Parts: sequence; C-alpha cells; structure tokens
Amino acid sequence: MTEHFKMDAPATDRRLDDMAQGLVGAPLDRPEGPLKVTGTATYANEWQVEGMVHGVMVRAPGNSGRVVLSNRNDVAKMPGVLSVIQDDRLLRNPAQGTANKAPIQGPQQAAYLGQLVAVVVAETFEQARHAAQSLMVRLEDGEVRPVDPATAAVEPQDDQTLDQGDLDAAMKDATHSVDEVYTTPSHSSSPMEPHASIASWEGDDLTLRGSYQMLKYNRNELADSLGIHPDRVRILSPYVGGGFGSKLGLAPEAVAAAIAAQELGRPVSVALQRPQVYEATMRRSETRQRIRLAADADGRLSGFGHDARVSNLPGEVFAEPVLQASHFLYAGKNRQMSLDLARLHRLCAGSVRAPGEAVGVTVVENAMDELAQKVGIDPVELRLRNIPETDPESGKEFSSRRFREALESGARAFGWADRPGLKERREGEWLVGYGMASAARINALMESQARVTLQPDGRARVETDMTDIGTGTYAILGQIAGEMLGLPRDRVDVVLGDTTLPPAAGSGGSWGASSSGTSVYVACQAIRRQLADRLDVDEKDLLLKDGRVTFDNQTKALGDVLQGDEIAKLGHVEPGDTSTAVRQATFGAYFAEVAVHAASGETRVRRMHGSFAAGRILNAKTARSQCLGGMTFGIGIALTEEIAFDPRDGHVANHNLAEYHIPVNADVPQLTVELLEERDDWASPLQAKGIGELGICGAAAAITNAIYNATGVRVRDYPATLDKVIAGL
Repeated sequence: MTEHFKMDAPATDRRLDDMAQGLVGAPLDRPEGPLKVTGTATYANEWQVEGMVHGVMVRAPGNSGRVVLSNRNDVAKMPGVLSVIQDDRLLRNPAQGTANKAPIQGPQQAAYLGQLVAVVVAETFEQARHAAQSLMVRLEDGEVRPVDPATAAVEPQDDQTLDQGDLDAAMKDATHSVDEVYTTPSHSSSPMEPHASIASWEGDDLTLRGSYQMLKYNRNELADSLGIHPDRVRILSPYVGGGFGSKLGLAPEAVAAAIAAQELGRPVSVALQRPQVYEATMRRSETRQRIRLAADADGRLSGFGHDARVSNLPGEVFAEPVLQASHFLYAGKNRQMSLDLARLHRLCAGSVRAPGEAVGVTVVENAMDELAQKVGIDPVELRLRNIPETDPESGKEFSSRRFREALESGARAFGWADRPGLKERREGEWLVGYGMASAARINALMESQARVTLQPDGRARVETDMTDIGTGTYAILGQIAGEMLGLPRDRVDVVLGDTTLPPAAGSGGSWGASSSGTSVYVACQAIRRQLADRLDVDEKDLLLKDGRVTFDNQTKALGDVLQGDEIAKLGHVEPGDTSTAVRQATFGAYFAEVAVHAASGETRVRRMHGSFAAGRILNAKTARSQCLGGMTFGIGIALTEEIAFDPRDGHVANHNLAEYHIPVNADVPQLTVELLEERDDWASPLQAKGIGELGICGAAAAITNAIYNATGVRVRDYPATLDKVIAGL
C-alpha cells in the first residue's frame, strides 16, 4: 500500500521530536564502514561474473573531423581480441544530472579531444588495453574549433538575467564600491573510484553493475541510449567510491559495455582509465565573474551586481549556475545579474560538487572582503549589516535562516576577535593572516519513494534505489526507520542501489538525505498508524522503543502486536507549495588562518573552522564528515586545483592525480566543524535540509582573504598558486 505525501504546508508537528529511540541526530557509525575499510564491499568493477570479458575505450586525438579507425582489421586480429566496436549509440559525452534521457550520441565525429569513440574488447584486460593502445584513430576533414572561452561565441542565458532598480546609479552614488573581475578555472570531481560498468544480458533484459548516483534517471538514460524500454534495464550500484557530481548522469563506459555485451553474448566490463576520467566525464566550467558592490559610509549595500561567463560544448544546455546564492545572500535594492554561455570544444561541463555556489559564493565573498577593507570595518560585521530581512528580489520570507548565528558563533569558536594585530603576525619567514567568508547553498526537496517492512520477528527492512556515495545514506535511513518504529539501529536492514526497488531522489544537489529520508518517514508513519489501529489507540499515543510498544499504561513486545504478520508500506513524497512559497537555503561561515612564505609565496592553511546551519541534523558524524570534505575541497579550489587545457586544441594537459593537485594530508590542517541547532518546517517533515555541499560554498574565499590579510596580495585569478602570490610580495 502506498502512502503519498505532498509538501504543501510546513510540517509544524515535528513528530521526530516525540520519538524515544534516540537515533536521529546521533553520531552513529556507517554500518557499511567495516566492509569498505576491509575491502569486502563490492564496487562496480569488482563483481566476478561468469564468462566476463574486458573492454577498453579509445579516445579521439582531436576536436574536429570524421573518426576513422585506420588499422581496425589488424587490431581485431590481435591475441585475445573479440571485437573492435564503433557504434552510433556510443555517447559523445555523459548525460547531465537528472537528464532522464540519452545525451548526444555518435562516435563518428569528434567534438573534443579525449572523446571516447570506440571500445576494444578482449578476453583479458591486458589484451584489451594493449589492443586499444594499438588502435590508430585518424580524423578527416576537420576544422579549427574554438577552445578559448575569451574568444568563443557566447549565448546570453536570458532566463538568468535580472535588472532591478538602477545599479549604475547606485555605483555612482556609493560612498564605497567594489567593481572587480574574478576568474576560476575548470575543476574535476576526481572520485577515487573511476567510472566503471559491467553489463550482462539475459535475453532482452540488461543488468548493469555500475557506479552511479541517481539510478532512476540513469536507467532511463541507458534505455534511451540503447533504444529499449526502461523495464528491460536493471542497474545495481550498492557501493559508490565517490562521485561529486561526475556520476549523476550516465557516462560513456556504461553504454559501451552494454553494446559490447549484447554483440558478444557475454558479460563485458569497461572501466575508464584515470586519464579518461579527466578527459571524458564532467568538468566544472571555468568562470569569469564581475562583482559590483555599492555601499554607504556604514557599509550597507545599496547595489549588488553579478555578471558571469561560463562555457560548455555545443548542444549542452547546462550552464554553471554561479548566480544562485547571489539572489538572496545579501541585501541591496538595486540589483543586476547576467549569465553568458560560451560554446567551446572542450570536454563537457556539468555538475561538480555544489555547482554554482562553490565558485559563485567564493568570488562574492572575496568582493565582500574588499568592501570591508574599503569601509574600514570588520568583515564579519559587514556581513551582519547586510543580511536581508526577506529575499531581496522576490520579497519572500526565508523558511529558516541561522546565518547571523553562524557568523557570530563561528567567530567565537575560532577566536576571531582575539586574532593578533598586524605587528605580531610574522613568524620568521612566514607571514600569518586571517580570513573569513560566508557559506550559502539553495535547498530542495525532490520526489522519492521507499518501502519499509516491519517483519514478524520485530526487525525492519528499508528498500529504495537510493545510493550511498560515501555520504552516509545506509546509516541515516536506518536511523530514521529505527527512530520511528522504536528499534535499535542493528535491527533495521537497509537495502540500496537497485532499480528493482522503489525509485528515490538519488544522491545529488544535497537533497538525498532529506528526500529519501522523508519517504522512509512517510512509510513508517503509515506503519505506526496501522499498529495503532490494531491496539485501538491514537497513533500519537504510541510509544515505540527497543522493540516494545507502550500504550494505555500497557507495554507489549512488538512481535506480540504483529502476531506473525508483517506490515509493509511504500512511502512516496513529492515537493509541493513549500518549494515556492518561501526562500529555502542553508547557511554558514568559515574562518581560516594561513601562513605565507615571504620568499617563495607558498601558502599553508594552519587552521580552519566552519559553522553551519542546515535544519535538523540527521547524523552528527556523517554531517560533520560532509563539512570536513567540503572545506577540504575549498582548500583545493583556493590553492591548487585547476584543469590545465592546452590553448591549441583544448586537451587536458594534467589528466591524472599526479598533476591535478587535490589536497593531500599535508595540505589539510586540523579542521573544526560546528553544527547549529535548527529546524526548518518548510523543508520537509524531518525539518532537515541538505548539508552535503554547503561546506564547500565559499570556503576557498576564507583562505584567499587570509592570504590578503597576511601579505596585502589580492589574488583574483584562482587558484592562488605561489607564482601569483609572490608576484605581489
């Protein structure tokens, strides 16, 4: 039986507050953790399927021309080679997140250097790799194509344009103003687990063991790519070794494995090699962002402008949404925003962790730091003075907002007021500086379903095709079910990552825990009502704890109430009027201390703190972990991360973990996280909001602002590598 819930009104009853098991919010370990750290969790490319053979994909050597496999027949005769496949159904690039249909297909024409245009299949991986490396790809009738965003044709994104009041007049009349351009490079998700798929057919039915984030969409994307009905496709993805947006949509290896398996009548494994992950999955677009701030003598904003240029392949509609938080973060009645999309023949741009805010909030926070310096007030105080009463564009109320508390509490926790004076900040050859920045991220509830079964033995089972990409889904859904049904966590089994299960929202957009968790909550509420009916009491009069039911001054074992029956309910949640009635967002603040070497310009982050408010925290340990990861991302954005494109042909010059510099242990100091108590009745019946991406949104700015504080060098071209710092010393 399906229990349907639409979020049309705020959930003011806060039922979780009435429960007694004490699971929700507790810092519980992830139940699958021991499997992962002992190597016994089976990831996509680790399944042992009888008769399996191996495929290796082949890349285009340029960004234009008809693809010709010059020595295809010779390669097909190499030892162990079973097939050399160039099929019109192969993907040009991955699908965007929630695309729900095939992306652009066809390997016959090269669109970017590194595009995967063929797959070679052999008995062993080594044979397939050797043959793929031996396959010569030639491009015929090519032309020079744009790879530089500065000179490429741009398409204004009219739906992103805002012109409210008169920003030009506000800038002219302002006592203090900032008008600066900031640039950020492309970033790679760089998940630890490369994209991999194992495809096998039984008649007309396809099973794909893959590494994906949003299975209900991925199934439809795969079916559409192959020209078959989605009912004939099953995707299994119980464990995902990181995604960060790069596994939201279907990627080329999945379709290649499915085509090859169908042709050969055998299971086929295709895993992207690390350079192919960098060259042919998703990048965050580079950005050029102009920020204009107009303020009075006290630093109160009268004008706010944010104009940006991002890029993508021809035919792709995704444009890095850098303006998202600018619409509501700060006041200013005169507002102007615009977004241009440059058309480039580089690899596809798409979602990388916190698309939009990761780089959009970052440059806004740099501009706010510059304004604070001009006004001559503390950067925290400047932000406090510019928190809008309501959404500054729509006039809508905020659903819940502990932005001020995050700024003030974070400053206390870091010791911001006690930071040393300028004369005390040199330690030998190291210049010490302090910086801060705000955090903000939009919040959303998405359609999601889950089945919860209360079994005769008093155990519960949660089933949904939701994924756990390292975020803690297994733990959180078990906690919600255990809390609602009064069961210890070890008496709740959670089954994820299988498209034969009820379709969930998927892991993306920071909506996974709240959306899938709400579907579990809805199913459990229905189970509680059925239990109450059996006992002839009101559901709110039930107390469920430790497998026992207390009602009307009686206590019974849950099994005695069930009397050998099981109760199964399907919870189905949909977003409703609350999505548009108010402004929903999460907020926070970062504080950082850095040391910059006076001779070399090398920057070391010495400590960093983040305070965050994201509604009810469902698991304090996994939430803290997400914030730590986001802040680590911020260190990378600030100091090291950058996809280096060759300006001649747009190929990725640093397509490996050795040269794409993500932060390592030595780069990351002891980070501290504070999670503020909050409930958001408008967000979901859980009163929870998304936290998976909040920790990255603006984090880099705290570090670059600290570099300025230490050295007087303002780096507006990310990342702040030592050559850019030393140039100003």
